[in-house]
Amino acid sequence: MQDQTQTLIDRAASLVEAAKRAGADAADAVVVRSRSKSVSVRLGKVEGTDASESDDFSLRVFVGQKVASVSANLAGDVGALAGRAVAMAKVSPEDRFNTLAPEEKLARDFPDLDLFDDTEISAEQMTADALAMEEAARAVPGVTNSSGAGVSAGSGGLVLVTSHGFSGAYRRSRYSRSVSVIAGEGTKMERDYDFSSKLFFADLRAPEEIGREAGERAARRVNPRKVGTRDVTCVFDPRVARGMLGHLAGAINGASVARKTSFLKDRMGEQVAHAGITVIDEPMRRRGQGSRPFDGEGVGGDTLTMVGEGVLNHWFLSTSIANELGLETNGRGARSGTSVSASSTNLSLEPGDKTPEELMRELGDGFYVTEVFGQGVNMVTGEYSRGASGFWIENGEITHPVSEVTVASNLKDMFMRMVPASDLDRDFGMAAPTLVIEGMTLAGQ
Repeated sequence: MQDQTQTLIDRAASLVEAAKRAGADAADAVVVRSRSKSVSVRLGKVEGTDASESDDFSLRVFVGQKVASVSANLAGDVGALAGRAVAMAKVSPEDRFNTLAPEEKLARDFPDLDLFDDTEISAEQMTADALAMEEAARAVPGVTNSSGAGVSAGSGGLVLVTSHGFSGAYRRSRYSRSVSVIAGEGTKMERDYDFSSKLFFADLRAPEEIGREAGERAARRVNPRKVGTRDVTCVFDPRVARGMLGHLAGAINGASVARKTSFLKDRMGEQVAHAGITVIDEPMRRRGQGSRPFDGEGVGGDTLTMVGEGVLNHWFLSTSIANELGLETNGRGARSGTSVSASSTNLSLEPGDKTPEELMRELGDGFYVTEVFGQGVNMVTGEYSRGASGFWIENGEITHPVSEVTVASNLKDMFMRMVPASDLDRDFGMAAPTLVIEGMTLAGQ
């Protein structure tokens, strides 16, 4: 495998050299690597098996303030490809923001972040695990049908070479198990799921545990009640809380700020969340789902406190976005073929001091949200209105299931009222604990 990686690095270097010979002032070449295989089952039978692999090359060239990108392949004529890319750049409009990363920002040392597991999983084992998950889920009392179970294994990675001296590569493995089942009958059917996704195969939760949890989740949702419209305190399950953190990540992405499509675009250095809210991004965490030794432009990223005690400290920045905002990249460039964007790595909303149970006892009555749906989030204004289901909280205890309601507020207000619990699981690229938010509107019957 190491020999294959070196072959890709050499190929990328030859593309960059050819671009320089063809008249490019600067260039970089990237290979986005992907390997995957999966098995899916339903009702005890195999429904599908898939396998794929690819090494997607792209070359980006700069001629003055003009830039062009082309896709490539391992067997193509590097000279012809480079010539075509340079010719395209010469007739492109100027883009003064799009440049290579500053040389002084490039990563020089690549720490071992322990991101790759070479465990090979046979199709037979994947099938057995999927069947075991589904069987465990269907054995839960109240479960009546299955939406299927799946197991996958794969890896991805990046090879990057630039004309100003950067050359690097890394790989990341990924294994997952998931199952979804249905409880109830007729018009009273309810669906739920569970999953486990890890970089290392041995870290996955057991198939039987995943299946049992999925079945119990579905069974608990049967016979939901409706509630009337009211103001309510919502308790967001970590699954939903991770999505809430995703809204914050989108609002502090430099691209949204530059395009003025973020409700936080003018709030740098200001209090944007409750003083108990701290959000950290860690690209160098060992075995982190979003870890990498360098970003899509070769820049090494430090741990950043994006929001500290409620105060906004940073945007996510790639080189071009930083140039547009008059700032410097902070190593959050994400490469996808011919394009570079900005994104988080291992983003976590740090935990509070109290357990979810303690927080619920303090609030008394409220709505425990386990699922939201619909697209009712306006990132320009912060308006938030989404369909939801979950469980009612009475006297600090979770009681009966609730469905067919809408929860609404504004993200600006929600972040200011947000209180985190202590149950943070950092095993996600975007990790958040249970969140309690007062002052929301619940629209019911």
